[in-house]
Amino acid sequence: MALIISIETSTKVCSVALQYEAQLIATHTLHVERSHAEALLCSVEHLLDISFYKKKDLAAVAVSSGPGSYTGLRIGVSTAKGLCYALGIPLIAVNTLEALVHGMRPYNTAQALLCPMLDARRREVYCLLADDQGHLLTPAHPRVMDQYSFQAWLQDYPILFFGDGAEKCKPLLAHHSRAFFIDHIYPEAQHIGTLAYAQFQQAAFEDLTYFSPLYLKPFQGKRIGEA
Repeated sequence: MALIISIETSTKVCSVALQYEAQLIATHTLHVERSHAEALLCSVEHLLDISFYKKKDLAAVAVSSGPGSYTGLRIGVSTAKGLCYALGIPLIAVNTLEALVHGMRPYNTAQALLCPMLDARRREVYCLLADDQGHLLTPAHPRVMDQYSFQAWLQDYPILFFGDGAEKCKPLLAHHSRAFFIDHIYPEAQHIGTLAYAQFQQAAFEDLTYFSPLYLKPFQGKRIGEA
């Protein structure tokens, strides 16, 4: 039995999901800023209670590994590690941007390239680029945005931009006829859980002592190339 509880706290949204072998049983999402510390563990316990499971039934805990908010990820990872230590079960980490891609794929009817973005600071975002099947074309990386960003890709492909970083980049990229935007998209725990189950099958677990998420830290970087 692979009953997995998933935690997503990389943005202002706090999300928890309970899944059995990638099939969603229950989920709870709270769109309240700075609520993670107070709501997270209660949400975990609530989902287990209403689904008639106990903590001892869990096979693993999955958590968003970032990039994302320092405070949010710290709370999410600390809670996930605490559950794993207490229950003697493994920790699975899933990249936040890859989970965003997974969640958007069913709605990508135009078969555009997918570019999830998370707000970093000023004109900086963390992003990646994937095809319509979810295969990565560029890895997750920090990027300084301007009106020429993604120009080489946009010459040949439509790109769907989403995530809280895309909202602030819209004024820079909206002049491209192949650039499309969906607002108010946030990472969700159920997509973390679906990807986590594949890792569970491969025993791709994290070291509880040394695992640390990727925080959205200020960085000094050159513009990422279009290749």
